[in-house]
Amino acid sequence: MSTIAKHQDPEFNPRVKAVFDDIRATRKSDFINNMWHYLAFDADLLENTWAEVKAVMATPSALDPLVKEMLYIAVSVTNGCGYCAHSHTAAAKAKGMTGQQHADLLRVIALAAKTNQLATALQLPVDPVFNADHQP
Repeated sequence: MSTIAKHQDPEFNPRVKAVFDDIRATRKSDFINNMWHYLAFDADLLENTWAEVKAVMATPSALDPLVKEMLYIAVSVTNGCGYCAHSHTAAAKAKGMTGQQHADLLRVIALAAKTNQLATALQLPVDPVFNADHQP
Protein backbone atom coordinates (compact mmCIF):
# COMPACT_ATOMS: atom_id res chain seq x y z
CA MET A 1 0.00 0.00 0.00
CA SER A 2 1.17 3.50 -0.72
CA THR A 3 1.86 6.12 1.91
CA ILE A 4 -0.29 8.70 0.13
CA ALA A 5 -3.54 8.51 -1.83
CA LYS A 6 -3.33 8.61 -5.60
CA HIS A 7 -4.97 11.79 -6.89
CA GLN A 8 -7.96 10.98 -9.09
CA ASP A 9 -7.32 13.82 -11.55
CA PRO A 10 -3.73 15.01 -11.19
CA GLU A 11 -3.75 16.76 -14.57
CA PHE A 12 -6.05 19.47 -13.21
CA ASN A 13 -2.74 21.09 -12.19
CA PRO A 14 -1.19 22.62 -15.35
CA ARG A 15 2.34 21.87 -14.13
CA VAL A 16 1.50 18.19 -13.64
CA LYS A 17 -0.23 18.07 -17.02
CA ALA A 18 2.88 19.55 -18.66
CA VAL A 19 5.08 16.86 -17.11
CA PHE A 20 2.64 14.08 -18.05
CA ASP A 21 2.48 15.42 -21.61
CA ASP A 22 6.30 15.41 -21.78
CA ILE A 23 6.42 11.85 -20.44
CA ARG A 24 3.92 10.79 -23.12
CA ALA A 25 5.90 12.54 -25.86
CA THR A 26 9.29 11.28 -24.69
CA ARG A 27 8.12 7.69 -24.29
CA LYS A 28 5.81 7.78 -27.31
CA SER A 29 3.04 6.24 -25.19
CA ASP A 30 -0.13 7.40 -23.48
CA PHE A 31 0.72 5.28 -20.41
CA ILE A 32 1.70 7.18 -17.28
CA ASN A 33 2.89 4.75 -14.63
CA ASN A 34 2.21 4.95 -10.91
CA MET A 35 5.56 6.53 -10.07
CA TRP A 36 4.48 9.71 -11.82
CA HIS A 37 0.87 9.57 -10.66
CA TYR A 38 1.92 9.35 -7.04
CA LEU A 39 4.68 11.98 -7.36
CA ALA A 40 2.04 14.33 -8.80
CA PHE A 41 1.01 15.22 -5.23
CA ASP A 42 3.89 17.73 -5.38
CA ALA A 43 4.52 19.49 -8.70
CA ASP A 44 8.10 20.50 -7.77
CA LEU A 45 9.06 16.95 -6.83
CA LEU A 46 7.41 15.60 -9.98
CA GLU A 47 9.09 18.13 -12.28
CA ASN A 48 12.54 17.70 -10.76
CA THR A 49 12.39 13.91 -10.72
CA TRP A 50 11.14 13.71 -14.31
CA ALA A 51 13.84 16.15 -15.45
CA GLU A 52 16.53 13.91 -13.92
CA VAL A 53 15.03 10.71 -15.32
CA LYS A 54 14.68 12.25 -18.76
CA ALA A 55 18.24 13.61 -18.71
CA VAL A 56 19.79 10.30 -17.68
CA MET A 57 17.53 7.65 -19.14
CA ALA A 58 15.99 9.23 -22.25
CA THR A 59 18.82 11.43 -23.51
CA PRO A 60 21.38 9.79 -25.81
CA SER A 61 24.70 9.25 -24.09
CA ALA A 62 27.75 7.00 -24.13
CA LEU A 63 25.64 4.17 -22.68
CA ASP A 64 23.19 2.27 -24.84
CA PRO A 65 19.55 2.59 -23.66
CA LEU A 66 19.34 -1.16 -22.96
CA VAL A 67 22.51 -1.02 -20.87
CA LYS A 68 21.01 1.86 -18.86
CA GLU A 69 17.89 -0.20 -18.16
CA MET A 70 19.93 -3.23 -17.14
CA LEU A 71 22.01 -1.10 -14.78
CA TYR A 72 18.79 0.31 -13.34
CA ILE A 73 17.54 -3.24 -12.75
CA ALA A 74 20.75 -4.16 -10.93
CA VAL A 75 20.60 -1.13 -8.66
CA SER A 76 16.88 -1.61 -8.04
CA VAL A 77 17.41 -5.24 -7.04
CA THR A 78 20.32 -4.25 -4.81
CA ASN A 79 18.22 -1.53 -3.16
CA GLY A 80 15.24 -3.86 -2.79
CA CYS A 81 12.88 -1.75 -4.91
CA GLY A 82 10.37 -4.18 -6.40
CA TYR A 83 8.53 -1.41 -8.24
CA CYS A 84 11.64 -0.25 -10.08
CA ALA A 85 12.86 -3.80 -10.69
CA HIS A 86 9.53 -4.56 -12.39
CA SER A 87 9.24 -1.34 -14.39
CA HIS A 88 12.84 -1.35 -15.63
CA THR A 89 12.72 -5.06 -16.47
CA ALA A 90 9.68 -4.30 -18.63
CA ALA A 91 11.53 -1.35 -20.18
CA ALA A 92 14.61 -3.47 -20.83
CA LYS A 93 12.51 -6.16 -22.50
CA ALA A 94 10.86 -3.48 -24.63
CA LYS A 95 14.34 -2.31 -25.65
CA GLY A 96 15.27 -5.86 -26.71
CA MET A 97 16.66 -7.59 -23.62
CA THR A 98 16.56 -11.31 -24.33
CA GLY A 99 15.87 -14.06 -21.85
CA GLN A 100 19.54 -15.04 -21.95
CA GLN A 101 20.63 -11.46 -21.28
CA HIS A 102 18.20 -11.29 -18.36
CA ALA A 103 19.57 -14.54 -16.95
CA ASP A 104 23.16 -13.27 -17.35
CA LEU A 105 22.21 -10.02 -15.64
CA LEU A 106 20.72 -11.91 -12.70
CA ARG A 107 23.88 -14.02 -12.43
CA VAL A 108 26.03 -10.87 -12.34
CA ILE A 109 23.75 -9.26 -9.71
CA ALA A 110 23.90 -12.38 -7.54
CA LEU A 111 27.67 -12.75 -7.90
CA ALA A 112 28.30 -9.08 -7.15
CA ALA A 113 26.11 -9.29 -4.05
CA LYS A 114 28.05 -12.33 -2.82
CA THR A 115 31.53 -10.97 -3.48
CA ASN A 116 30.55 -7.52 -2.10
CA GLN A 117 29.41 -9.20 1.11
CA LEU A 118 32.61 -11.24 1.33
CA ALA A 119 34.81 -8.18 0.74
CA THR A 120 32.82 -6.24 3.34
CA ALA A 121 32.95 -9.07 5.88
CA LEU A 122 36.69 -9.46 5.39
CA GLN A 123 37.23 -5.66 5.36
CA LEU A 124 39.67 -6.11 2.50
CA PRO A 125 42.18 -3.35 1.82
CA VAL A 126 41.95 -1.94 -1.71
CA ASP A 127 44.85 -3.02 -3.90
CA PRO A 128 47.03 0.01 -4.72
CA VAL A 129 46.90 -0.80 -8.46
CA PHE A 130 43.13 -0.13 -8.38
CA ASN A 131 43.74 3.44 -7.24
CA ALA A 132 43.52 5.94 -10.10
CA ASP A 133 46.60 7.71 -8.73
CA HIS A 134 48.69 4.52 -8.70
CA GLN A 135 52.11 4.88 -10.29
CA PRO A 136 53.54 1.57 -11.55
